[in-house]
Amino acid sequence: MIEKCPGNKYRHEYKYICNAIQGAILKTRAQGLLERDEHAGKDGSYRIRSLYFDDLEDRCYYENESGIGERDKYRVRIYNGNCNRILLEKKSKTRGMTLKTASKITLEQCRQMMAGEIIPITEGMGNVLKQLLLEMHMKNMRPKVIVEYVRYPFVGKNGNVRVTFDEAIGSSNDLRRFLEHGIIFRPVMECGKGILEVKWDEYLPDYIKKSMQLDSLLWSSFSKYYLCRKYNVYGGVRI
Repeated sequence: MIEKCPGNKYRHEYKYICNAIQGAILKTRAQGLLERDEHAGKDGSYRIRSLYFDDLEDRCYYENESGIGERDKYRVRIYNGNCNRILLEKKSKTRGMTLKTASKITLEQCRQMMAGEIIPITEGMGNVLKQLLLEMHMKNMRPKVIVEYVRYPFVGKNGNVRVTFDEAIGSSNDLRRFLEHGIIFRPVMECGKGILEVKWDEYLPDYIKKSMQLDSLLWSSFSKYYLCRKYNVYGGVRI
């Protein structure tokens, strides 16, 4: 089964680092202009956990660091610790635009990939799974880090806009426990800081653009995968 981002097309995506006060202000504005994502819980959030893949030379990491225009990332993702629905996602970036494609995978397939096993490719597999398995075979793609955070998502029909606030971002190298509860995560940002993401199709409505702006917001080109691996790649402490 193949799933793509809304509209099956490349989308604009901008990221900003914000502190607790900035996040609170912008979140209040978003609540007045946009709808909460239907999958959010009573507090307006859900928890995302991802297992990211990279090759032996950490190509995905260094491509993000250098700002290479065309690049791909693979990750296994679960929501709110629910292992009944596991997605393998491929996120492609080119010329500042992003496309997300996904395949559902089984619990057994997930466990095999967590262990770095190369599963035999079969006809009934989703395309994203086939692509990753091929890269695991040819480029030694392997799981590298677990990333977890709490997301507050908002959506708007005009421009197919999606605004998200990601907080409590943490990482773990205890890869074998990806599907388990109680993992110890290392914070990767200063206390209170998070990431605001704004995504849209052909146009971003002016009223949303103006409401999501603050003079002190810091634009960022680095992904959460990059932030969570930064200290490990440069010799930091692993957990």
